[in-house]
Amino acid sequence: MPSATPGPRRAAAPPGSARRSARRRWGAALGAAALIVGAGPLAASPAAALETASAPVDFDTHCVPPPIAGIPPIDGTTTAEITVDNAAPKVGDTVTVTYTVTKPAASNPVDLALPADIMTPTGKVTLGGAQTGEVTVAGPKKNPPVPGKGEFPPFSMTGTFTVSEAGSITLSPGDYNIHTSYIMELDTPCTVINPPAPVSETVTATDEPGANERAIQLAAASGKPGDRVTVTGVKFTPLADITVAGRAGDAETGDTMTVTADADGGFTARLKVSDPATTGIVAYEGDAWDPDTGAGPAAYTVIEDTPLPENSQQLTASVAPGALTMSQAGDAVEMSAVDFGAGGASTGDLRTVTVKDFRGGPAGWSLTGKVTDFSGPDGAKIDAGALSWTPACATKPGSPSTCAAGSAGPVGSAGATLATTPNGTLTGGEFTVDAGLSLEVPAFTAPGDYSAVLTLTLT
Repeated sequence: MPSATPGPRRAAAPPGSARRSARRRWGAALGAAALIVGAGPLAASPAAALETASAPVDFDTHCVPPPIAGIPPIDGTTTAEITVDNAAPKVGDTVTVTYTVTKPAASNPVDLALPADIMTPTGKVTLGGAQTGEVTVAGPKKNPPVPGKGEFPPFSMTGTFTVSEAGSITLSPGDYNIHTSYIMELDTPCTVINPPAPVSETVTATDEPGANERAIQLAAASGKPGDRVTVTGVKFTPLADITVAGRAGDAETGDTMTVTADADGGFTARLKVSDPATTGIVAYEGDAWDPDTGAGPAAYTVIEDTPLPENSQQLTASVAPGALTMSQAGDAVEMSAVDFGAGGASTGDLRTVTVKDFRGGPAGWSLTGKVTDFSGPDGAKIDAGALSWTPACATKPGSPSTCAAGSAGPVGSAGATLATTPNGTLTGGEFTVDAGLSLEVPAFTAPGDYSAVLTLTLT
């Protein structure tokens, strides 16, 4: 793309040549996930399109078919992956966890074919490192048809946990259960043979002075209408009245109760969940929900098992979930020239990034970036903190989510947020993200070619 207007012409250069030479020296190439500033012909960066810390893992699993199947337990290998909506949270933040089983160890134990949308998965994610414990996760009642003795299809489950400790927190797949509601209610529980399973995802949490450290945990991630779920809470105000309530997106359902925290700020409640719209559970102090005095929402799924009326037929249709992806409009950005002795801002525009969130779940997304130092001739450099951006984000009409641009300011080696969408009952859509770039070049920076790498990460 054409360069912006260069800085003042150098007195020592022949007329017109300084501008052309400066443009070449301050050219920039933006690869699929990298910004490279340098001179001469520009080439696409070999950097990967997405940078992600999560990875699929295999682990040995012991699955017990329903007794009615009349077959022995199955010892096999499960392939799964853990992802999070925020890999760099602060203490007090709520992190949404997605546990995706891409290859279950169990399969349909009977010759009878199973129809679509009769399977409800639930499970656990094991936390390790700076914070230990388990995250309860549950998936929707959704599956393609499964032939007799056929393999169970992949499925995803989501849940949340509140960060209580700073440091590196590991996430490993845990036990899971496949519940089928067809003719009768059956379960196929699968346990990790040698727990914990390998680490699939790691988040790095940081301290935030005065952060809300209240946290809740559910004993189960799902239940039938009217079932009670045990909710435990920690680090609430001692002896305070605590409201425990169901949530449907941003609204509170009719499933509520009040308990009193003990002298240490802990509580245990058995909440009766009857509203099928309930998708999460929160606990808070005061008269109304406030994230500064509450915890959650912790994901919860109400499994509707009302029998069909006589002489009726249940009709089902499915919408297949997609993926969270990003792409860029081209791979070259040319920034404006800066003259030796004058210094100032070398400016340009980030190539437009298109984010498509076709997952159809409750999780939003975050697009962040970080940059290396700009390396120049003979060891000269410009610090990474000298690069700033002014983000902008647009949402395609009809998208369930609304994109929010990150704050204008330095990018640096620690990174900054380019754009986000929030969690919600149903999220997704198509978004375009842009940013104005500005590199503050100190006066008397050595002339020559300078290069850096800007990495974008979508989670």
